[in-house]
Amino acid sequence: MNVNVNVNEPRMSRRGFGAAALTTVAATAFGGRAFAAAPTAAQTEEQYTAPAEWEPHSGCVMAWPWDRTIGWGGLLPDVQAEIAGIARSIARFEPVTMVAEPGQAAEARRQCGSTVTVIEYPVNDCWTRDTGPVFTLNASKTHKTGLDFGFNGWGNKYPYDKDDFLPVGVCEYLGVPRKDVSMILEGGAVITDGQGTLITTEECLLNPNRNPTMTRAQIEAALLAAYGATKLIWLPYGLNNDDVTNGHVDLVAAYLGPAKLLVHTQPDTTSPNHARMAANLAVLQGTTDARGRRFEVVEMRHQPHFRHNGLLVETFSYTNYYETSGSVVVPVANEPADTLALAQFRTLFPGHEVVAAPARTLAYGGGGVHCVTQHVPRA
Repeated sequence: MNVNVNVNEPRMSRRGFGAAALTTVAATAFGGRAFAAAPTAAQTEEQYTAPAEWEPHSGCVMAWPWDRTIGWGGLLPDVQAEIAGIARSIARFEPVTMVAEPGQAAEARRQCGSTVTVIEYPVNDCWTRDTGPVFTLNASKTHKTGLDFGFNGWGNKYPYDKDDFLPVGVCEYLGVPRKDVSMILEGGAVITDGQGTLITTEECLLNPNRNPTMTRAQIEAALLAAYGATKLIWLPYGLNNDDVTNGHVDLVAAYLGPAKLLVHTQPDTTSPNHARMAANLAVLQGTTDARGRRFEVVEMRHQPHFRHNGLLVETFSYTNYYETSGSVVVPVANEPADTLALAQFRTLFPGHEVVAAPARTLAYGGGGVHCVTQHVPRA
């Protein structure tokens, strides 16, 4: 993603696409199965909440990168190898569904192996944290709904004509009711404790390239209602020069548990991130979560910068990991800081296997392990 490319205006968007066309797309991709039903009246009235990522999963959704023209170029084989490696690592602990562009499934199966389920549905790229549905559960955790936010290619930077439909296909395949949310949002822009608290960044959500007609108060109200939360904490910044996501929170912070966060800090006073991460930390130290708890903050001081394919990569992030019930899959960059970060994760997750996942090319594209995975909570 993190390259200069010419982006054509998307050919369509979900909001302007007819129901008949949607039916055709889903029938083609999933063998004519009926759409997953919209939430029933009872489900609509019942409160649904997006659970924390450490809560039980029924699986993980990923997508297969295939189009070298949207920024990967000659690095496409490298990023495919990284995606396949992450999928295989997660599949040791929970089911993984890999969504592949029609005609690309055979290659995805060849690289991912037999432990990963590959299905066909139109996709632009691999960033399912941002493009897939955000799943919510009812209070008894017996039913789930997929929130379908609008997606506009991180502010009209990259093609999104197919990825904007991904929640439709994923919810259909999983048989989960889908609920439209009338705002633009990427899943990597928000983290939650599942207990009423959301954390985001002003830099991303208030950027006019996402929801220019919504005020800060309207954005906050819409997010709290959709996620079933009661408090939104606004951090000022993402990482410096995060010109793809405009400051996604999952590159600077992650929930380790209730009222416990892993947060990037930068000890190098010459780095632009020194002041930015200090400002984020000050916000967290000066507030409480939705239940009135003070935050326990664990600092992640390691954040390597490196050159890849001639580009200086400044947004690699160890907070961009994926947790299963028995493992934590951590991005690594083949840099000296990897050893220090992995040792810290072993201390933080003593009951989990810490799996190092090569993600140097994904970082070149603007993301990491968390960015290419969307957890499906167990109901």
